[in-house]
Amino acid sequence: MKKSTIWILGVVIGLSFLSLLYLQISYIEEMVKMRNEQFDESVKRALMAASKDVESAEVDRWLREDISEAEKKAWEQSSQGMGVVQTQRFTVASPDGSGYSSIELKTFTNEPSELPRAMISHKHGTKTIPQTSRSLVDAIKNRYLYQRALLDEVAWQMVYYASDKPVEERVNFKNLDQYLNSGLVDNGIDLKYHFKVIDRNGREVYRCSDYVDEGSKSSYTQPLFLNDPPARMSIVKIHFPGKRDYIFDSVSFMIPSMIFTFVLLVTFIFTIYIVFRQKKLTEMKNDFINNMTHEFKTPISTISLAAQMLKDPAVGKSPAMFQHISGVINDETKRLRLQVEKVLQMSMFDRQKVALKMKELDANELINGVVNTFALKVKRYNGKIESDLKATDPIIFADEMHITNVIFNLMDNAVKYKRPDADLLLTVKTWNESGKLMISVQDNGIGIKKENVKKIFDKFYRVHTGNLHDVKGFGLGLAYVRKIIVEHKGTIRAESELNVGTKFIIALPLLKN
Repeated sequence: MKKSTIWILGVVIGLSFLSLLYLQISYIEEMVKMRNEQFDESVKRALMAASKDVESAEVDRWLREDISEAEKKAWEQSSQGMGVVQTQRFTVASPDGSGYSSIELKTFTNEPSELPRAMISHKHGTKTIPQTSRSLVDAIKNRYLYQRALLDEVAWQMVYYASDKPVEERVNFKNLDQYLNSGLVDNGIDLKYHFKVIDRNGREVYRCSDYVDEGSKSSYTQPLFLNDPPARMSIVKIHFPGKRDYIFDSVSFMIPSMIFTFVLLVTFIFTIYIVFRQKKLTEMKNDFINNMTHEFKTPISTISLAAQMLKDPAVGKSPAMFQHISGVINDETKRLRLQVEKVLQMSMFDRQKVALKMKELDANELINGVVNTFALKVKRYNGKIESDLKATDPIIFADEMHITNVIFNLMDNAVKYKRPDADLLLTVKTWNESGKLMISVQDNGIGIKKENVKKIFDKFYRVHTGNLHDVKGFGLGLAYVRKIIVEHKGTIRAESELNVGTKFIIALPLLKN
């Protein structure tokens, strides 16, 4: 699949996931907004109901007090034998219809009752029953007018004098708490609340026993007596400390879907990353196969040519020529075997750990031997190799063959990537640092760009050299070096500057550690 096609699919699916996340977040925001509005409306209805209950309680109290006074006066008159007691019961309903108050009115008249008995008398003729009925109607009418006048009097007293009284005399605060609680429950809010009452002067006259200020910034207010003059209104303020959690709990069922969508988005991004990485690895493997084919082609061709020359009878008559051709075949065979071993080693490292033959080694002696062997190759390129082995504790626990290969690979890279305009200078150093053996291999070659330094230890990776293809390889040498160092519990890093040189620094644990 083309890279552009993968990018298009990735962008389309990524935008789809982001759009889905955006829609879910928008939906949650709308739900939170709607729940806030519903909560506010429910609290306002509960406060209004509590205000009506407070007003109904005040009306009931006024009626009882006023009627009691009227009863006392009537009783005094009746005790003198001058009146007749008449009793009537009526019911006062609360404004929202949630409760009723039963009131019994006893009225007294100074004159004996004029209501005739319901008798059938032939003396008075057939008009006795109608007359009796009219007398009853007149009596009920008189009683109605009296009761209405009494209620009107109470209403006028409430209008003129009720708002002048302090709010603590008008409201039973324990009953107010009950009114608020029942109003909230009736409107579907079962949440802890705190309230306080403020009088017409702005003075706080009451607060609930467990009052706290948490959440008071978003409080709700309601006048206790709606018919009072604006300047004399007392208000109740209520707030809910757990309102925010209550609102978000109601939409919490959407959070798992957002999490799953986000996980899918992250998984998709990681999958796209893996796809591109695998594609890059495939390209690198293709480059590796091409390079490997070229590297194998040269020694095979040389060996084939030498084998054909050996068939010539003239070669057999010349021992020097025969020796030379045999040497060429031997060298090319070693070169071919070395390349094959590198490939096999990397394959083995990918599958499992190598069985290292660990033993006690003197790193200074090992490196000194490699330097002496490599000096001939450096001199061939008019180069110079210097060693500065100052490690006072060079004893390590390592595999001699693989550590030797590591040092040899780093020196061989210095020769391969030397500058054409300068003689090669290769420097090898050892020293101790915080319980470790430090080894550095430095050259004055072409160097590496900073953006490529971190990639040089990747398998199959080779630094681009433009149109120059004079340096052949598979991109396995430094990957092999890092694998060996990591297997020995060590670290390796590279420092390089373009057209100045490269320095590799290895840290290995000492034997005593």
